Amino acid sequence: QICLSLVRLLFYLAHSPLGSIVLLDFQPRQFVMVDGNLKVTDLDDASTEELSCKEDNDCTLDFPTKSFPLKCSVVGKCEGINEKKNLFNAYRYFFTYLLPHSAPLALRPFLSDILNATGDLRYGINETLKAFETVLHLYKSGLYLQKRPLHLKDYISLKGFRMVEGEDYKCWPSYSHLGCLLSVHSAEEAAAICNSQAQCQSFIVTQRRTWTGRPLALFQSSPTDLIPDANAMVYIKRSASSGERL
Repeated sequence: QICLSLVRLLFYLAHSPLGSIVLLDFQPRQFVMVDGNLKVTDLDDASTEELSCKEDNDCTLDFPTKSFPLKCSVVGKCEGINEKKNLFNAYRYFFTYLLPHSAPLALRPFLSDILNATGDLRYGINETLKAFETVLHLYKSGLYLQKRPLHLKDYISLKGFRMVEGEDYKCWPSYSHLGCLLSVHSAEEAAAICNSQAQCQSFIVTQRRTWTGRPLALFQSSPTDLIPDANAMVYIKRSASSGERL
């Protein structure tokens, strides 16, 4: 969410009515999330000036660890230097820390492509935004889910009950510090996740939603603490249940 919001902001800056705007003091502390959108808190160091040049050799974009040769345009300006500077700073301050770890395994190759392409400045802001929007579509639609044997058949469903939320085993990246609360596309994906975790014996798909509209599923190691809830359903591993317990 943070990276996508940042890319949308940089897309606007690259195509603003004032021209391409560069953030000269590009640091994480210069941004804040407001209603799920990243905002710039200080525009004192924003500029529309692009580096003047006489030849291509005047247009090297230097960073502490990398340098990029750019073209000198016919009007004597380094082509795209403001856009590229913003994008590489987004890569080194945000993408490298957030993208590799925050998506389902099937989507990580797509994010790695974005990471590598922006790190080498092979993508401009237009291509970067398009790539992010593609990943978002795959994520929201569930199209990233590989066809595999159904996992819900391994579970008994109890309609009209939910689990008591309390401290339980931890997982990453959990939406709760008390236990394992993850975003899922469906109960089927939740069952696959539960099967992949040795501690998990039961789960419930809650009514809570993430910013993408996906529900949150709560995974627990014990299915014994159940309370009535007409709008809920608990899924319990068949191997964890018995006729006596139920």
